[in-house]
Amino acid sequence: MVDLQEAYASCARDARVHYENFPVASLLIPRAMRHHVAAVYAFARAADDFADEGGLAAPQRLRLLDGWLERLRGAASGAAPAPAVAGEPGNAPQIFIALAATIREHALPVSLFEDLLSAFRQDVITTRYAGWEDLLDYCRRSANPVGRLVLRIAGYRDSQLDRQSDAICTALQLTNFWQDVGIDAARGRIYVPVRDMDRDGVLEEALTGEALPSPWRRVIEEMAARTRALFAAGRPLCDTVHGRLRHELRATWLGGMRILDKLEAAQFDPLARRPRLGAADLPWFAGRLALSTLNDLRPHFPRRARV
Repeated sequence: MVDLQEAYASCARDARVHYENFPVASLLIPRAMRHHVAAVYAFARAADDFADEGGLAAPQRLRLLDGWLERLRGAASGAAPAPAVAGEPGNAPQIFIALAATIREHALPVSLFEDLLSAFRQDVITTRYAGWEDLLDYCRRSANPVGRLVLRIAGYRDSQLDRQSDAICTALQLTNFWQDVGIDAARGRIYVPVRDMDRDGVLEEALTGEALPSPWRRVIEEMAARTRALFAAGRPLCDTVHGRLRHELRATWLGGMRILDKLEAAQFDPLARRPRLGAADLPWFAGRLALSTLNDLRPHFPRRARV
């Protein structure tokens, strides 16, 4: 029988193995939160892998997601997890032992996990989005639940903070789409809304080339502008939360904006030069995080008396 500490350790190993788009902030998560966040991550990571498993037919991937949903509801109701089945990660029971404990300890809404799974199912069956609203609805379920879960693990339950978190999470998801537009197209998925493509007369075939033509770059520029507006709407959250989570959220926000800056520097052509974060960006992050911390401290400095 795997104990709870071993289950959380298994989830933490999953988090360390997978390299995500905005990993710069991972060590800034408050220590008391890390094992809970790792449990949420391990659950979502496995489900995302089911949706993206190219070696399996769509019905098989959907069956794996249905099984993950059944496991989720069983864990939330207190049922003991069954051994992993074919196609699931070997540590599936450990994931749900840890996740069940995290759900209980923080009273996490199971509906947020169900939203994630509905988005992963959509990844299997949907490859195009008619309009911007359709894409935002996908992000509402694929990205926003993670931010809300992190806030609740940190002890925040506030509708305004939820809305700001949603803006940031949606912006991060969209940023990932724009930096990977060529990679996604090669997998058969295009996240740029069809109505925006039709309005500018761009062709899907251009996404498989080595560089984007000018009309496509104008479309990506507009997508990036909409995404920046969402980052701006969510920015107040980074100054509202306290402790190390404030630095975590600021670094995550900066990471997304940094990718958009690099996309702009590449003239909105992610095929010719895919924007990404690397070790060379660490001094940039350190400088801006230090400046933010200094701004936090400034109101506490005594004002110099005027002579």
